[in-house]
Amino acid sequence: MKSKKLLLVLIVILLVFAAGFGYYYNRTPSAKPFNVTGKEQPVKLIPLAGAVADASAELSGSAWHGDSLILLPQYPERFGEGDGALFALPKQDILNYLDGKSTEPLTPTEITLAASGLKESIPNFQGYEAIGFHGDQVFMTIEAGDGTDMHGYLVSGVLSGDEIKLDTAKVVEISLPIASENHTDEAIIVTEDKVLTLFELNGADLNPQPAAQAFNFELVPEPSISFPHLEYRVTDAALDSDGQLWVINYFYPGDTDMLPKVDPLAQTYGEGETHAQYDHVERLVELNYNDSGITLTDTAPIQISLEKDNARNWEGLVLLDQRGFLMVTDKFPGTLLGFVPMP
Repeated sequence: MKSKKLLLVLIVILLVFAAGFGYYYNRTPSAKPFNVTGKEQPVKLIPLAGAVADASAELSGSAWHGDSLILLPQYPERFGEGDGALFALPKQDILNYLDGKSTEPLTPTEITLAASGLKESIPNFQGYEAIGFHGDQVFMTIEAGDGTDMHGYLVSGVLSGDEIKLDTAKVVEISLPIASENHTDEAIIVTEDKVLTLFELNGADLNPQPAAQAFNFELVPEPSISFPHLEYRVTDAALDSDGQLWVINYFYPGDTDMLPKVDPLAQTYGEGETHAQYDHVERLVELNYNDSGITLTDTAPIQISLEKDNARNWEGLVLLDQRGFLMVTDKFPGTLLGFVPMP
């Protein structure tokens, strides 16, 4: 009799253990992995002054033009007259602040935008999302739509002096892989011979076949280039001269529709201290680009030290020499320019 009771107790213990084990590995997607081993990098904020410092700037992209950092507002018409303005910061001013040679906030100059009739010609225009340069030629993506009926567009122009003039007669629609509310192509990559755009959502459960859409410099579509599954949002990209590509990989806790069952990068590389505590995700992911496709590298993501209740929506990314990255946010939590050092 005692042996039977002992056996029964053992069976109950095993069942409880199995239930707990199953719960752990099938818990809700928002639960955090146990592997708190990833390293995190701090953000050094660079103070801004002038119109760009207001949250209404709603910055959605950034790119280098020579030694000037060009900042793209989602709605340039909010600044200046006519079609509005973008902003430019000299690289040396940024370096002077980072090196402690200056402590004053940086005030960008305005770059006038000439895009007569473009906004009015696109139904449900929702603003500009990304920017890139090839010499003086500029490329910008546009988001438009209502609900899940979304459309993305690519337009080009020329930056001359303190004016960007867009060719409003040549606006090309970007093919979107899925219908998803308020999601289009939010990143531009300009290579030596083509322009690539990246859709915002590339998670395994959301986008069955992610790809970078390709165009030549005349905006003629070319065959798309494969892109890996990457959970959460891709909001901007920066390409170095060696073909290494970095993207912003961001998750806002309210976007429950894009929560993955599994985050492969967190499982592989672990999570840093703040990423293990909080639900939002702010990280930079390295990929390799060549003509045959874009693939993940074996480099661990650069996890950015999080603030507890302050998910920063990073939407602009550039490389700063070999030192690290410059990133900008939209209106959440306000306009921020931050520097993230290389690990």
